[in-house]
Amino acid sequence: MAATTRKTSATRAKASTTPAPPVEEHREAPGPTEIRSQLVRTELLKAGVWLGLALLIGVCIVLIQPILLIFAAIVVAAILDGGTRLIGRILPIGRGWRLLIVCLSLVAFLVWTVMFAGSQIADQAATLQKVVMGQVERIAAWASAHGMGDVQFDTKTITENIAGTVGRVTAAVGTVLGALTSLVMVVVLGIFIAIEPRLYERGVAWMLPMKSRENFYITTARMGFTLRRLMAGRLLGMIVEGIGTWLACLAVGIPMAALMGLLTGLLAFIPNIGAIVSGVLLVLVGFSAGTDAGLWAIAIYFIVQTVDGYLIVPMVAKQTVDLAPALVLGAQILFGALLGIMGLFLADPIVAMIKVALEREAERNAGT
Repeated sequence: MAATTRKTSATRAKASTTPAPPVEEHREAPGPTEIRSQLVRTELLKAGVWLGLALLIGVCIVLIQPILLIFAAIVVAAILDGGTRLIGRILPIGRGWRLLIVCLSLVAFLVWTVMFAGSQIADQAATLQKVVMGQVERIAAWASAHGMGDVQFDTKTITENIAGTVGRVTAAVGTVLGALTSLVMVVVLGIFIAIEPRLYERGVAWMLPMKSRENFYITTARMGFTLRRLMAGRLLGMIVEGIGTWLACLAVGIPMAALMGLLTGLLAFIPNIGAIVSGVLLVLVGFSAGTDAGLWAIAIYFIVQTVDGYLIVPMVAKQTVDLAPALVLGAQILFGALLGIMGLFLADPIVAMIKVALEREAERNAGT
């Protein structure tokens, strides 16, 4: 038995040491599509990166209007979120209830405006164009009488010039139906984002590398804080300018006081340019009622803009990024020409977000 076992072990050892039969080697030849040069592969990779960047820019240009609508929805969400946080300091209730209170308050204000002031504002808006064009024609006649050339104005020419200055990328928003549809989409999307902003923030962070997520959360937190304070200041300025202009115009007898207050308040959302446009309209309407009313209109404009510029704006700027007026104005001109009226409205928030991102990147570089 032991002999048999030793014989079997010897047989296995001999079999394991026996060399395997030679295997014929096949050398693969490179195919016509294989790039063996490292230099060529590197250059093709660079070309692919530049091509992808060009395609991304092209897609952004084609989809610029939806992108602006999404950013506008983020701005609306920041306003709703700010109101929700503000109510949270007073009422210790759930976030959903506080957001519902903000939304219902906004709807109630719009309904009140339409029911109690809608007919009056509509009547005043119908005569505003005639009043403004009449004043413009008087200015043109005065210029012609003083040797400044034969200046002719008409409504169609002025409308075409204004449309050309704000660009045609978002021309669909210029129609009444397009404006209403875009407004509804922006508000609905903004409400969805405001309901659970952390959900969308985590969704975007999930697509980033792990090492970049912490910086992303810090940056978005600062952007949200800045946007909420910026919009709070903007809304405060709109309320002060709109109500102040309305009451002052009523007090001194300037026509279309409700419409002037509404336009001044809405245009206050656009810094710099909005104040200029509302001031021109106010002065033209004021002088249509006489020299005294025109002088009062000039005084009202300067008083309201002084209160907004020297009280509200500095108070808000201390809590947010302090944007230089020339920077904001330049961005408004650029975005207005490239992106249309929506770019003009959103230029201020866009510049603020870019500045926050650049400051955060500079902070990271200084820390390393």
